[in-house]
Amino acid sequence: MAAHTAAHAAPRFNKLALNRLGLWLFMLSETMIFIILLVTRFVLFGTGMPEGIEVDQLLGLVITILLLASSISAYRAETAMAHGNRDAFQRNMLLTIIMGTVFLLAVVAWEWPLAPHHGLHLQEGFGIVFFAMTGMHAFHVLTGVLMLIIVYLNGRNGAYSPESYWGVEATVKYWHFVDLVWVFFYPALYLLN
Repeated sequence: MAAHTAAHAAPRFNKLALNRLGLWLFMLSETMIFIILLVTRFVLFGTGMPEGIEVDQLLGLVITILLLASSISAYRAETAMAHGNRDAFQRNMLLTIIMGTVFLLAVVAWEWPLAPHHGLHLQEGFGIVFFAMTGMHAFHVLTGVLMLIIVYLNGRNGAYSPESYWGVEATVKYWHFVDLVWVFFYPALYLLN
């Protein structure tokens, strides 16, 4: 009787595989939002920038380099945890948090207040697209930084091991996703004239 019951038991699923699938589906749905913003930018303004609009080229380049560097440190943090190197994990995770926070502050606290002086107004034309794109991305950077902080604190308290570090893996994948979005937003907002 027991063998018969076991044969009809519900199939077991690999929890890690389901977690990964769920993360990829979530990022796919988020990708649609970013694609809509990119398409809107190009449909409304083509490949050029409207007259009288200036963006801070140097700031755009610096924050882009910073964000790409944060992806490297995030990868190094994940790799360190996979190999059981807690010190390298904490060091790289903290570095990623700092770079992500600096990126966020550079956009929200520095660039946004100066934007109206460069012809970018929240209620008109290219300014609407600029603030929508940078705002949506900044929100994702904020949520990413918060996730990184949680993972850092959990890791510092011994929550992960080389055998079990899904929280680290998922957060780093999300961070890479946020960085990849910026790779498309940066040229659309800063480089096309």
